[in-house]
Amino acid sequence: MSESLLSQPTLFLYFIAIVLLILLSAFFSCAETALMAINRYRLRHAGALKKRWAVLILKLLKRPDRLLGMILIGNNVANIFASALATIVAIHFYGEEAVMLISILLAFVILVFAEVAPKTIAALYPERVAKIVAWPVFILLKLCYPLVWFINTISNGLLRLLRINVAGHVVEPLNREELRSIVYEGTGKVLPYQRMLLGILDLNKVTVDDVMIPRHKIIGIDLEDKWEHIMRLIAKSQHDWLPIYRENINQIIGVLHVREVLNLALSHTLNQETLIRLLHEPYFVPKGALLNMQLQNFQRQRQRMALIVDEYGEIQGLITLKNILEEIVGEFTLNVTENTKMIHLQSDGSYLVDGAVTIRELNRVTHCQFTTEGPRTLNGLIVDILEMIPRVGVCVRVEDYGIEILDVKNNHVKMAHLFKLSI
Repeated sequence: MSESLLSQPTLFLYFIAIVLLILLSAFFSCAETALMAINRYRLRHAGALKKRWAVLILKLLKRPDRLLGMILIGNNVANIFASALATIVAIHFYGEEAVMLISILLAFVILVFAEVAPKTIAALYPERVAKIVAWPVFILLKLCYPLVWFINTISNGLLRLLRINVAGHVVEPLNREELRSIVYEGTGKVLPYQRMLLGILDLNKVTVDDVMIPRHKIIGIDLEDKWEHIMRLIAKSQHDWLPIYRENINQIIGVLHVREVLNLALSHTLNQETLIRLLHEPYFVPKGALLNMQLQNFQRQRQRMALIVDEYGEIQGLITLKNILEEIVGEFTLNVTENTKMIHLQSDGSYLVDGAVTIRELNRVTHCQFTTEGPRTLNGLIVDILEMIPRVGVCVRVEDYGIEILDVKNNHVKMAHLFKLSI
């Protein structure tokens, strides 16, 4: 009877010790998941702002082998001691027959309360948990450093046999597509800038052909025209730069910066000789040049406008710095009027669209998702699908949209009706 009474406090202490060891194991499980799952980019930003918790975590993550060594030592020691105490309790109080049952029960408890539950919490809230566990882990790492160093020396030696250098490992930089995925999946405060960031990252996929003003839409000055007509073009020009040519655009002789001659034109003191003297040398770029490279070239050459030429030297279009910037930040306010002339929103949600509008511009204004890999204009898309010059009244389906041809002029779709098909 006395032995039974004496054994009760011992049983209680063993139970308390097992519970504490399981909680300790849960702590190390939380620490492992939280410190490994924390957002590295947000962490580096907080570290740059000298936040103490971020600086400490970055210091711990600088040597992940030591951090994991400390965590795994603590986790395994806690689990092993808990298992040993549970075995002692089983043998002493219930006999050897209960060892297997106690082991199974303890394994279940450890799996649920010391592994799955704490790791799930840490995975859901890595930053919050990391702030809590960072200091205790750091202190334990300092206290147990000799043991951690000994175990890491052995494990790192084995890794070196596999040609893995733990100390010399550096984090691989993100490539363009990985960075694009991070920006695309961003939420919260990044959303207002999301499109702009994606536009910058997509510049290497877009060529000057995709955003250029096509040749037939270039507004320029033919020196063979009457001088009165030339003066009116300069006075009413909405563009900063105008190509100057003789007879046709391929006979270009220079580029005029309208602001440089506007005062002379308004005061009627501008003549052809002065105009030619003030011309800038035209800047040519090859067809198919990537926008990111062209943006760099504009900056390097200190240019704002370029003429796009094909392999035969024929001018295909014109591109300005503004065209490239609009790919990044969207349309500027001054260009809204031009867009509304080509794309008209109707009361029923459909659009009347000029066939010359580019697919990229159509997607931007109407929020369609037409592919930009093929034809660059709506007219080209329709002709590509039909494989013939369409007639008025013909209707084609493109993905979830219907396009009805309303007007055809000079073998070119002049106007089309774009509407969403009902599913």
